[in-house]
Amino acid sequence: MQKMEFKHNSLVGVIILLSFTWLGCARANSGQQQTTLNTVQELENSMENKINEKPTGTGETQIATFGAGCFWCVEAQFQQLKGVKEVTSGYTGGFVKNPTYEQVCTGETGHAEVANIEYYPDSISYDQLLEAFFFAHDPTQLNRQGNDVGTQYRSAIYYHSDQQKQIAQTVIKGLNEAKAYPNPIVTEVSPYDKFYKAEDYHKNYYKLNPTNPYCQMVVKPKADKFKKVFEDLVR
Repeated sequence: MQKMEFKHNSLVGVIILLSFTWLGCARANSGQQQTTLNTVQELENSMENKINEKPTGTGETQIATFGAGCFWCVEAQFQQLKGVKEVTSGYTGGFVKNPTYEQVCTGETGHAEVANIEYYPDSISYDQLLEAFFFAHDPTQLNRQGNDVGTQYRSAIYYHSDQQKQIAQTVIKGLNEAKAYPNPIVTEVSPYDKFYKAEDYHKNYYKLNPTNPYCQMVVKPKADKFKKVFEDLVR
């Protein structure tokens, strides 16, 4: 199959990745793919000025917070991207103070496993991170990712500014209207609140535990696929 070319600096990349990599060509005919692409192009044009806004000052970082299933997977994927300074796993969105991993795993704390992604906007933009986010997991699965089941594995975007909120909501609306997935996106979009850093042993979990069965069967395939698709953005 001929290699598909796509631009990572635009929302068009999201739809191309989804149509040809995540969902597979067999899930949509050429007419639907073209309609979807046109929709996202219009979306991109309407948001261009907002998406390309950057903070003043050299070396200033910003934070994006995503929940996309197990945070071991999210960390391993986003650590690969140029412009990402640090990925910190943790818990947010719940009602239990200072939760432990064991408590969160019960699904009874209200918290989601998330990753705080500290990045340099001069090197990688928020919409590029969103592009990676929507590729990194299936945002149509409610309270689960694959065999990981529970509210702690929900798809979620916790925004740090009105700009991030507007971009996330507009992208989700556009992808749903374009029918990029066979089912509606269920990603939660909520304000960033109290973040509880995960226990130290979760840091660099895949790098430090490559032979762990879960890492071999789940994290590694996701990280490898992510690296291949985003080859022009990885370190």
